[in-house]
Amino acid sequence: MSPFEESWHSASTIVLDKEERKTLFATLDSFRQYRRVAHFNVTHRRRQNFYALPLSEWQLLSAPPFNFLETLEHVDDAIDTNADIAAEILKIGLESFGLEAEPGVDPTHWHGEAKSLDLDKARSTIRQFYRDWSSEGAGERRTSYGPVLRDIDAAFANVPNKGDIKVLVPGAGLGRLVFELCKQGYDVEGNEISYHQLIASNWILNHCDEAEQYTLFPFASDFSNVISRADQLKKVKIPDVHVATALADSHVAGRKSASERMNMTAADFTELYCNAKNRGVFQAVATVFFLDTAQDVIRYIKTVHHCLEAGGIWSNNGPLLWHWTSQNEQAAKNVHHEQSAGHMNRGSIELSVEEVLKLVESMGFEVDDRGVKDEASASGYIQNPNSMLQNSYRTSHWIAKKIA
Repeated sequence: MSPFEESWHSASTIVLDKEERKTLFATLDSFRQYRRVAHFNVTHRRRQNFYALPLSEWQLLSAPPFNFLETLEHVDDAIDTNADIAAEILKIGLESFGLEAEPGVDPTHWHGEAKSLDLDKARSTIRQFYRDWSSEGAGERRTSYGPVLRDIDAAFANVPNKGDIKVLVPGAGLGRLVFELCKQGYDVEGNEISYHQLIASNWILNHCDEAEQYTLFPFASDFSNVISRADQLKKVKIPDVHVATALADSHVAGRKSASERMNMTAADFTELYCNAKNRGVFQAVATVFFLDTAQDVIRYIKTVHHCLEAGGIWSNNGPLLWHWTSQNEQAAKNVHHEQSAGHMNRGSIELSVEEVLKLVESMGFEVDDRGVKDEASASGYIQNPNSMLQNSYRTSHWIAKKIA
């Protein structure tokens, strides 16, 4: 058992905390309900709307060359395939926390706990496997993770044993950047607060038996901006690599194994890495599509500064979507979701790229190689390359060195 997986078994004690238990149970239930909710929202409602059309119209559209009812059947099949992945994630989550699939009475009854926000997160987590763990998502990974991987390699090019370099990855998500850094020889610690992401990353990193073991239909539920049904029903295979095999192949004799160099923590980034135990522990921090998740970005910067050693580097690449702008109202109503109620009372701020960089420099860093990507190198995010609508981010990429 790897330290990464062991961290999940030790994390099961979190279930004893009432608020964390509510969040965990809602997450597990959202994966349990994935199949039913997806069928209802995606195909059942469309069948109702379809049959509400005038008889002559729905008869026209149900016959060749349209075959719309047949399309809905294919989408139902795709939903079932995706739901099989959700079921595997749920199984691992239950095992990790010692819970039963058919629970008894409180405090272990987790059925029926998921709210709308939890269900949305389960759906987006399943889709995210396209970006992080399919061959087809390599382009998005290249533009988002690539710059940070190159920064860290350049910074430690003269270090003979990369296993001596400790790298922290806040907002580790589904674990791809953690895996890539570990494969390159570094001692890597991922941090994530979302139970959806933590349970799903545990599954993909530790419980898949081979590459391309599972089929995923990432765009099956998208009915807008579709050029052809073949685009909508495109399937991919995940994971694109077998993690254990790839890490074993990267092992250098006489040095720490990959299982000793990869770890994950399940906690709030600013709370865990601002404690005395983590002062000056890391030589590098890698943040990708993470900085804008901050309610208070100053706390993020303070935390990075605290856990980096003097001369350590911070490589960042991502947009400034500022998630709290749209989440504040909803978060205030759902205080158990991924933050404690006390955090809801803090203020929030949305800064420009220029302001963020000035702030980083004012807090003990020297910023180098700053820039915003042009359109040619912009980053998509779970983007269907064949969709009529193409969204992308001109991400802010920069490197900062701790100098004080």
